[in-house]
Amino acid sequence: MNADTETSSQTDPHSVGMVETQFAELFAPPNPLALRGGTTLGPISVAYQTYGELSPEKDNAIFLCHALTGDMHAAGQMEQRRKSGWWDGFIGPGKTLDTNRYFVICANVLGGCQGTTGPASIKPETGKPYGIDFPFVTVEDIVNVHSELVRHLGIERLLGVMGGSLGGMQVLQWAANHPDQLSSAIVLASAARLSAQGIAFNAVGRRAIYADPNFKQGQFYNEGEGPRFGLALARMIAHITYLSEDSIELKFGRRLQDSDSLSHELHAETEFQIESYLHYQGERFVERFDANSYLYLTKAMDYFELAPNPGDLAKSISKTDARFLVVSYDTDWLFTTAQSKEIVSALLSQQKHVSYSELSSPYGHDSFLIELDQLGALVKPFLEQTLASTRG
Repeated sequence: MNADTETSSQTDPHSVGMVETQFAELFAPPNPLALRGGTTLGPISVAYQTYGELSPEKDNAIFLCHALTGDMHAAGQMEQRRKSGWWDGFIGPGKTLDTNRYFVICANVLGGCQGTTGPASIKPETGKPYGIDFPFVTVEDIVNVHSELVRHLGIERLLGVMGGSLGGMQVLQWAANHPDQLSSAIVLASAARLSAQGIAFNAVGRRAIYADPNFKQGQFYNEGEGPRFGLALARMIAHITYLSEDSIELKFGRRLQDSDSLSHELHAETEFQIESYLHYQGERFVERFDANSYLYLTKAMDYFELAPNPGDLAKSISKTDARFLVVSYDTDWLFTTAQSKEIVSALLSQQKHVSYSELSSPYGHDSFLIELDQLGALVKPFLEQTLASTRG
């Protein structure tokens, strides 16, 4: 879920290099998108990036579904940003998602804030940003937009759809809603539904934004700085859930930031290194993310439930013939191994081709963004076998 865990491609000879964001206009009237909540929306602008070349047979495309605070910039460098893409170490010539072999697509989600239509977009009827007048969106709506983008690009069937966390939820929804559009599904550190604990953390984060005096009922655009403090606090809360206890102790422990002794002053808010780190994460986050998008996307996660019980879960993914790879991490307490095993059990009950692995990592939920070598050792042969099977 943490898109700030990035690598630098400046010294990487296998980087995809400079990349540009492209835009597609979809669901223009009279054919708007029918949203799960009962309303419609259109036209919808979708911001996306691609890496590599589409094969003449159009059989080598992989769609990446980004996590909560990610976006379409998954690899390479953009002139507008200092950082390389959030999965730059995973995508490029010779890397796991080898752009000499695969055509990789990543798009910003519906309701996001990096170019795809969302709360900060202009509402045609008013000429002003939607704010919280933006319609409610679900994971199903997000997937339906991206599925249409794939068709817009002239691709009938994807070699694979993959993602972690909220991205993994999208992968599962894609397999359920568009079973014939993917040959493989890679689900990383995710679940068929958000746990009560996950909903609780999201609720506290949203409350922090609502309580900021600058929230102004969501109509804070062009009204000064907006709910920066509330959004930063929401990020700090969420970031704790992305880490493991071991990783926090190893990296920070009880070490002080700028002193050798405690100040014994109540207003010293960043005495400990972990405090300083969390404040830094919050400050960075407000520079690139929209508070309303955070509200909408965390609510979409809360609502996500592929099926209300294990039996229905098996039925929901019964129509696809896609090969599945499911990966969990032993220190991830936000999306647990038990949740991944529930997905695997449902797939096995339907006699689906599924591979599963629990990886060991000290980094908690963020492991799929950090521990790239061990993940690549699973994903690379899985995709190679999928490509070979599709080509006969």
